[in-house]
Amino acid sequence: MSEEKSVYKYEGEEVDVFWDGKLCIHIGECGRAQGDLFVAGRQPWCQPDTSATTEVVDVVKRCPTGSLTYLRKDGTGGEVADDRNVVVVSNSGPLYFRGDLRVAGEAAAEKPGVRFRAAFCRCGESGNKPFCDNSHEGAGFRDYGAVGETGEALAEEGGALEITSVPNGPLIVSGHFSIVAASGRVAWQGTRAALCRCGASGNKPMCDGSHKAAGFEAS
Repeated sequence: MSEEKSVYKYEGEEVDVFWDGKLCIHIGECGRAQGDLFVAGRQPWCQPDTSATTEVVDVVKRCPTGSLTYLRKDGTGGEVADDRNVVVVSNSGPLYFRGDLRVAGEAAAEKPGVRFRAAFCRCGESGNKPFCDNSHEGAGFRDYGAVGETGEALAEEGGALEITSVPNGPLIVSGHFSIVAASGRVAWQGTRAALCRCGASGNKPMCDGSHKAAGFEAS
């Protein structure tokens, strides 16, 4: 295992796994997966050779934050975007994005996982904005993930989803995508939305301009 900045590399015979500690918020999709690929307390905790390559790929892609990525040694089977772009509003937690993500200002070479999977802060307190770092837990952020607006029917699904952080303002999301409420209901569809990331909007997950009165600073 080698370390470069916050990124750790776990080498295997057929596939390498990479973990970016700055993006991880310990959801546990990896540690709770069956098998011995990830075992808490073991050194190293990730051992790619304990599992078939297809299983390694499956477990890595379960990670909702993009902190886990993989590289196959045969040069095939790199991760591709899901057919649909989806934003899940979690219960008192972040916005989980999946799809063909294009996050402004985030180089794919530095954070390759967020090309397909990412968790964005919506409490306003993260020290790793625009991404979540679990600060919502200590901040007492509460929003149970209901979505009131319905948007408009999509003429198509998939394609690039552009995500831009407005300075001291919302996330502007452009492309074909759906928003899923914490209940699991597909609640909104459309091609453009401004999503709250200050934690103060009265119309979450949509921005209602409350960041201005709240004095939200993203830096």
